[in-house]
Amino acid sequence: MKILTYNQQYESQIVALWNRELPADLITVHKFRQQALFDDNFDSELCYVALEGENVVGFLLATKRKFPYLERGTEPDRGWVNVMFVDAACQRQGIGTQLLIRAEEDLAIRGVKNITLAAYSPNYFFPGVDVDNYGAAVKFFEKMGYQPGKISYSMCKDLHGHHLSEEVVEKLEKTNEAGFRFEMFTYPYAVDLLNFARDEFGGGWKRNCLLTMQNDRAEDCILLVLDQENQICGFCTRMIDGNPMRFGPIGTAKRVRNHGLGGILFELAQIEMEKRGIHHLYFLSTDEPGRRFYERHGVKVFRTFQDYKKDI
Repeated sequence: MKILTYNQQYESQIVALWNRELPADLITVHKFRQQALFDDNFDSELCYVALEGENVVGFLLATKRKFPYLERGTEPDRGWVNVMFVDAACQRQGIGTQLLIRAEEDLAIRGVKNITLAAYSPNYFFPGVDVDNYGAAVKFFEKMGYQPGKISYSMCKDLHGHHLSEEVVEKLEKTNEAGFRFEMFTYPYAVDLLNFARDEFGGGWKRNCLLTMQNDRAEDCILLVLDQENQICGFCTRMIDGNPMRFGPIGTAKRVRNHGLGGILFELAQIEMEKRGIHHLYFLSTDEPGRRFYERHGVKVFRTFQDYKKDI
């Protein structure tokens, strides 16, 4: 067995092995290229292929930022192991261990002091390690010194027949009487929304709004909450990766969070999706408080992820 850095000739084998070993996360060659090879920070010297003869039996993609990610900058101490898998027929032969050690050493040479599994923004394939579908991976990474952190959840909801309940209608009337309004985005709010998203939630949320505007989807995908002074105090969006069913992010300003605006905003966003013939809603990651919020609105967990990190 030998480990080489990435070469395009192995692309089809890598994708085929990925789909055999990560059945909960099937991909196409196009998706592999878009999220891995065409990412700004892709480095072929941090992408590894394990070979038996000419057959791909393992793969690992690692990342260190070369270009700043909005307000986060280059995060010089951080590195990521984006994805890793080994052919089931070749497991327990040390291939995974060799791949991971090689990646850790190469990241350390580049100044990395801590490694996060999977959750690389913005182009992550998964927000952590799926504890239900990939239990063997949990054991492997813990054995290799990775420490568990927060849990996150992927959730979904069938929207067929969704309508506003009497309770929500009453809440909406009360918030309207208090001077709050819910409106679809228009471009006069563009700069205010970008600043609001950055200041309240950070650069990643600003980037989501910015991409939606750049792709000319904002007026169809972003719903705003406006206060008595016509200032943005909340918003939600969807389709951040081009999939119309993908929901989020959603948030309201700290100063108005005792008004129940988030729940109304989410209910109205579902109505807007139904109007457009979008009958299913999902998102890839939310935390424990987010899970409780969404469950109150009929959204169900379909995957659970564990965050893992390691100091090197």
